[in-house]
Amino acid sequence: MHESNFIVREPLLDPKQRVIGYELSWQHQEDQPVTDEELEALIGFVAENVNDDEHGWLLKDKILFLDAVPNMLSTDALFAMPPERTVLTMKASDLADPDTLAAVQGLRAGGVGISVRDGDLAHLGKNLGMSASYIEVRFSGADVAAQARTYAAAKQSSVRMVGRPVATWSDFDACAALGLDAFVGKLHLTPRPGIPVKGMNPAQTIILQLMQMVQKNEDIPKIESVLKRDPALSYKLLRFINSAGFGVGREIQSLRQAITMLGYSPMYRWLTLLLATASTSGYSPVLMETAVVRGRLTELLGNKGLPRSESENLFMTGMFSLLDRLLGLSMKEVLDTIQLPDEVVRALLTRGGAYGPYLALAEACELNSQLVASLAKSINIAPVDVNKAHLSALAWAQNIST
Repeated sequence: MHESNFIVREPLLDPKQRVIGYELSWQHQEDQPVTDEELEALIGFVAENVNDDEHGWLLKDKILFLDAVPNMLSTDALFAMPPERTVLTMKASDLADPDTLAAVQGLRAGGVGISVRDGDLAHLGKNLGMSASYIEVRFSGADVAAQARTYAAAKQSSVRMVGRPVATWSDFDACAALGLDAFVGKLHLTPRPGIPVKGMNPAQTIILQLMQMVQKNEDIPKIESVLKRDPALSYKLLRFINSAGFGVGREIQSLRQAITMLGYSPMYRWLTLLLATASTSGYSPVLMETAVVRGRLTELLGNKGLPRSESENLFMTGMFSLLDRLLGLSMKEVLDTIQLPDEVVRALLTRGGAYGPYLALAEACELNSQLVASLAKSINIAPVDVNKAHLSALAWAQNIST
């Protein structure tokens, strides 16, 4: 269960490369398949950690896809999840059982999504829309476009199609053009070919200058003068400081006052987020969200074994581990541009030093990697703490404002 297994997440993208949700699963052990009890435990653990008594569903508009089997369709944990944000993935063969089909249709009537796996779209029946909201289509061989065309031709308007694995951008474009609705794959780690933009854009150049000034504790009027050179950045700072999440009692209209109230350390973190999200290098929005989640997860994991004073450096390590892809530069070129603490540089280049193991563990949580357990053990973090940090980072990323 969550005390011995590790959660792995995989993003689901829409045709515009936006993250519409995540598929959560236990790490697959080659010699130990996931049991029905473990699947039920996953839903319970997720429900407990992404629902809040005061704030409700912490993942905003994100949908969670979770594997399910017939005997867990009435589990109490399932009813603790918001139905409109929950999709259960089931095998097509399970729906052949009348009792299971009735239970599934009851959940669908209540708003829970059902995704069908391992089914032939052409033979699942005209009433598929009553029992399924998604059907998972798996591609095999080289001609993904031809397969996608077949699926698109058979598609029922009420059922969305999730394609996997979609391994290249050309396949992604073919599937999107032919009407598939969502995609699972690791495309966010791969640049689109032929994108000419490389390096920092003007906005990122100003953000980098501000980061260096904050690092050096420059006077607030000097920081204000640089901010004023970018009206959009100034607007974002005022919007951020006046957001409900920041909790300012009265509206702040002065840049100098906003900098003073925010403080140097929180401002550096805010600028770190902006540096990644201001990218125009052709990478998809999912990569930016991945960078934010990774930064927060690296921080939370590191807080288990390092002083709280290291939080900002840990967050920066996780965020900047994807900055080379976001900027279209090599990591060495990135580090030649940005002055970072030695331990951060060491972690980014070698995954060594004080921060490196925490970054490596955060990265492994994005993949079904057999290294997760050994990495967690090496820094003395229990699986349950890794899983809680993972879901907390995912929720945090949905609730930040830049």
